[in-house]
Amino acid sequence: MTRTSGGADQSLSTRRCAMADTVRQVDYFYVQVPHKAGEGAKVLRALKDAGVNLLAFSGFPEGRGAQMDFIPSDTAALKTAAKANKWKLVGPKRGFLIQGDDRVGAIADIVGTLADAKINVIAIDAVCADGRYGALCWVAPRDVRKAAQVFGVQ
Repeated sequence: MTRTSGGADQSLSTRRCAMADTVRQVDYFYVQVPHKAGEGAKVLRALKDAGVNLLAFSGFPEGRGAQMDFIPSDTAALKTAAKANKWKLVGPKRGFLIQGDDRVGAIADIVGTLADAKINVIAIDAVCADGRYGALCWVAPRDVRKAAQVFGVQ
């Protein structure tokens, strides 16, 4: 695996290992919006207009509203856009961005590795395209350090 860790700037050093996967510990932030047509599009358009590049995004219903999770390549740019748009930006919180060559069982390997270390996965989103896969993985805050050690990132 190639493994990296990160903070405010998500462009980080890497370490090469046997597998072709990349694991990065990343900061994520979220905003809550009304759960109605167009609300998410407004937020994403505002980020685009502000030049905020997202490494990953996840949106889902939360209570009577919706939550939009962002993993920015530049934390400062996201915070500036949130302030300009008067959004209540929550975070940073920690998660993992995992990428690699698509293969049968790629996500099973990830969650299995965490399960073997007795780390509960709070949520995971995964997708594949053009022979590659990507996943966002969230664990409980108390387990972030342990998961980082399991993945070999700091």
